[in-house]
Amino acid sequence: MFIDNVKIYIKAGNGGKGAISFKREKGIPNGGPDGGNGGRGGNIVFRATRDLNNLVNFRFHSHFRAENGEAGGSNNKIGKSGKDLVINVPQGTIIKDAETDKVIADLFYLDKDYVILKGGNGGKGNNFFKSPTRQAPHFSETGEVTKEYAIKLELKTIADVGLIGFPNVGKSTLLSVISNAKPKIANYQFTTLSPNLGVVNYYEHSFVVADIPGLIEGASEGQGLGHEFLRHIERTRLLVHIVDISSQDGREPYEDYLVINEELKKFNEKLSQLPQIIVLNKIDRVKDYFKVDEFKYKLNNKKAKVICISALIKENIEELIRTIWQELEKLPPQVPLDVEEFGFDKKDITAIDIKKVEKDVYEISGGFIENISRGIVVNDYESLSYFWKRLKNDGIISMLKEKGLKDGDTIRIGKVDFEYIE
Repeated sequence: MFIDNVKIYIKAGNGGKGAISFKREKGIPNGGPDGGNGGRGGNIVFRATRDLNNLVNFRFHSHFRAENGEAGGSNNKIGKSGKDLVINVPQGTIIKDAETDKVIADLFYLDKDYVILKGGNGGKGNNFFKSPTRQAPHFSETGEVTKEYAIKLELKTIADVGLIGFPNVGKSTLLSVISNAKPKIANYQFTTLSPNLGVVNYYEHSFVVADIPGLIEGASEGQGLGHEFLRHIERTRLLVHIVDISSQDGREPYEDYLVINEELKKFNEKLSQLPQIIVLNKIDRVKDYFKVDEFKYKLNNKKAKVICISALIKENIEELIRTIWQELEKLPPQVPLDVEEFGFDKKDITAIDIKKVEKDVYEISGGFIENISRGIVVNDYESLSYFWKRLKNDGIISMLKEKGLKDGDTIRIGKVDFEYIE
């Protein structure tokens, strides 16, 4: 089974809770706070590997969560950080945000790690909140809770050359002849159900060739199997367009050539502009070479490179390989997609949003308030005092008053309501 497009869900690890602990030593008020910070949650990391060639592993496993950070301990012990979750995918996989379809990363290079989600920060232990006026804080900070995100994985085969053409024109046979690939070959339509890759050696050089299966008329609009594989051509630098010049299936070679090019254009204008080498295959079955002359006449393109071969009996194969390499040398190397910086978990810890949601009720939200509210313990006087001091010193109370806040009004933060007293 070949799968090259899946939707999965990822979640980085939560941060560990800060500890509340006191060191019991003589002369230290209340034993002295020594609660350590919580550990950081694990990251979600993607890595491209050549050990995989499609996304079938994600068909039945779609939820991925990194390890949470551990809670802090006594004696200022910092909690253990959660392990990163490394997700292996085939080289050439593109990661997109499922909601916006925006590209997050292009896993073009092998064995390079891409951190897609960062783990949550660990909460501060009660030792962090110690001050000259707060010598024995009985509160700590919870760890940062991360969100789950939906992403799409799309595989775009990385190859220098793409073999295109109607089914049963000899693409798989040619790939098996010129490279180390071992595709399944049979004499019927849609033999190939997934792109096959092969490495072609030409003296001290080499290049990668992909057999792109199943192109037929209407492929760009979802007909047949070809529409599922057109994206794999987008990576290639050069197309080798194979045409069955023998017409043994009753098809007209030049019409087939036009149909395939039209499908490329409909799917992506850039595909139709890729350089092509036209290969007239099954020449050993042609009794009248007028067919070749007729094709070239209809082509009416003196610059087009047309090579007659027989993949079955390996006729003119060396000439084809040499021509492919000569064309590749003229073309720029492959490069990954130009991806704009994107981050699910970019946190603006300065953001503050104040709204009057009801009569005498004001709601505060935003990254700033979410960050400092993790330290609130509503039933602890010192915790609330610290929190209100932050609100006052950081100008939140002044902002609320500008919105109309007065004595006795309610301030809502998340699911907790506080009464404001002057």
